[in-house]
Amino acid sequence: MNDKQLMNRAADNIRVLAVSMVEKANSGHPGGAMGGADFINVLFSEFLVYDPDDPMWTGRDRFFLDPGHMSPMLYAALTLRGMFSMDDIKQFRQWGSPCPGHPELDVVHGIENSSGPLGQGHAIAAGAAVAEKFLEARLGKTMMQHTIYCYISDGAVEEEISQGVGRIAGTLGLNNLIMFYDANEVQLSTDTKEVMAENTAMKYKAWNWNVIEINGNDVDEIRGALREAKMEQERPTLIIGHTVMAKGALKADGSSYEGSVKTHGAPLGDEAYRNTVVHLGGNPDDPFVIWDDVKQLYDRRREELRNIVRQRRTAEHRWRESNPVLAAQMDEWFSNTAPKVDFSNLVQKRDVATRVASSACLGELAKQVSNMICASADLSNSDKTDGFLKQTHDLIKGDFTGAFFQAGVAELTMADMCIGMALHGCIAACGTFFVFSDYMKPAVRLAALMGVPVKFIWSHDAFRVGEDGPTHEPVEQEAQIRLMEKLRNHKGQDSVRVFRPADAEEATVCWKMAMENTDTPTALIFSRQAVKSLPEGNDYEQARKGAYIVKSSDENPDVILVASGSEVATLIAGAELLRKDGLRVRIVSAPSEGLFRRQSEEYQEAVLPKNAKIFGLTAGLPVTLQGLVGANGRVYGLESFGFSAPYKVLDEKLGFTGENVYKQVKNFVAE
Repeated sequence: MNDKQLMNRAADNIRVLAVSMVEKANSGHPGGAMGGADFINVLFSEFLVYDPDDPMWTGRDRFFLDPGHMSPMLYAALTLRGMFSMDDIKQFRQWGSPCPGHPELDVVHGIENSSGPLGQGHAIAAGAAVAEKFLEARLGKTMMQHTIYCYISDGAVEEEISQGVGRIAGTLGLNNLIMFYDANEVQLSTDTKEVMAENTAMKYKAWNWNVIEINGNDVDEIRGALREAKMEQERPTLIIGHTVMAKGALKADGSSYEGSVKTHGAPLGDEAYRNTVVHLGGNPDDPFVIWDDVKQLYDRRREELRNIVRQRRTAEHRWRESNPVLAAQMDEWFSNTAPKVDFSNLVQKRDVATRVASSACLGELAKQVSNMICASADLSNSDKTDGFLKQTHDLIKGDFTGAFFQAGVAELTMADMCIGMALHGCIAACGTFFVFSDYMKPAVRLAALMGVPVKFIWSHDAFRVGEDGPTHEPVEQEAQIRLMEKLRNHKGQDSVRVFRPADAEEATVCWKMAMENTDTPTALIFSRQAVKSLPEGNDYEQARKGAYIVKSSDENPDVILVASGSEVATLIAGAELLRKDGLRVRIVSAPSEGLFRRQSEEYQEAVLPKNAKIFGLTAGLPVTLQGLVGANGRVYGLESFGFSAPYKVLDEKLGFTGENVYKQVKNFVAE
């Protein structure tokens, strides 16, 4: 092992770089970065296995940072590893910098996840640990022998998501997950003692974690904890590192600035900064330097890693020669290419709930996509993800040969863990009721930011949930998620692709598109109740354009009716009555407004002409369809929460019948 004094020097180098980044930017969080420098230095210089010449190597250990505000620590440590230049970190928090205020997914620079919203980072890490076990069960230990490391702070422990991660990781026995808790006892606005009186160690022990408590600023204790964690065979490990916030910091008057709340979220400032840098061994007039002895330390580690990786790659090569089919599969899994899926033998029943149609698709995916994991938040027999489960079995401790992830009632944890799985060579899908998507929104947003193609399956899509009443009936949720279709990611793509199919056959096409989408998350919204199928001969492949003209529509229509999901069938029923009055009617199914807006202006105009009379029907808020009906259009929707009653009664009471469509359209056309 390296000399302890040298290791302390390297940690101080990280501290100097971290505080200097914040000072130069006049923005950021120096205190936590300074306290955590010892751990990340030990991890990066002595334990983490990665290829210094190929950051994308699949056999690498992964490090997930949960408290994204501690990015100066991560960027500084990655600079010692050679992943960032001094010019890079000097531009911390500036336009176009590879070092944004909170880390964003950038594997080439050593960053495995976007982080910032506290708690989600370690849930993503837990998902990656599940994926590693899942892939080990299929590929063997030679190709899957790496460790998932994660760094959390008091904020992650306090966030409710930690309950889900702690429970699930302990239940599954994820011994490949090692988590460091930076217990510095200081938060952004107060000391942790003001908000947290729990025994964190006992809590994690109760969840079946291996818990180790150490001085988180002591090199030898950090090493000992990591060695013990690496030897653990049955449980995930939590290392509680008692650290010093702003370790080494001095105030303007030269007194200690350690442990101060003021250092959490603001630059040290002027003389305090200069005193601190000098105290740590740096030059405040030229702080952006890797000290010679520290450079030598990391140079030696790079050579050690090259030897380790050389041996590992030799073993991997032998494995590939012996397992060519599996090797080809593995390469495909980690290539982020769409799997080959054949639905040609899938026969959907007519007039069924779209959740049932989704279940049939999931059954085929379970048989055909060998790196796919499907999850449910204790609703598999209701959200119909059990179509997937019937073709496999649950992931359980000691047996990861199955492919179904039972998350329990923990929607946000499930969603974030699915992100981690998708970052680690798996295709991940997760289901629950649509109304509970509210719990998942932070994960959906993070997946959108990272461009991670998780498939979100949401059933029970409207007030037709019925007797369960307004707590279980989504009204505003579709409008909320469709806003994500209007929001572009930094690559210019729709941040989320949203599909609400009109019937079973359209559901199949939507599932095809979801599996083809490898760039962004996909939301699939399905009905609880049976839905009357669209007319025979309907060209469902047109659904790929986001909105299309349904079979049996009239030429040169007097009025256009547009909807998604169940409401398309209601429009068809209303159209039959309107035609009896001599009106020519076009019916448009619009499973994805976002995809429709990606089509040519000519196509959009051909389907929904700007000057046409367009009537929209939605079981959600009217705003859901306002973009499609245009300025001259009208939308009939809900403007209140739902009610408790059988869904057919609700259809009548709320006006979602062919007769009311007839009445509303007649009045609209007459104006």
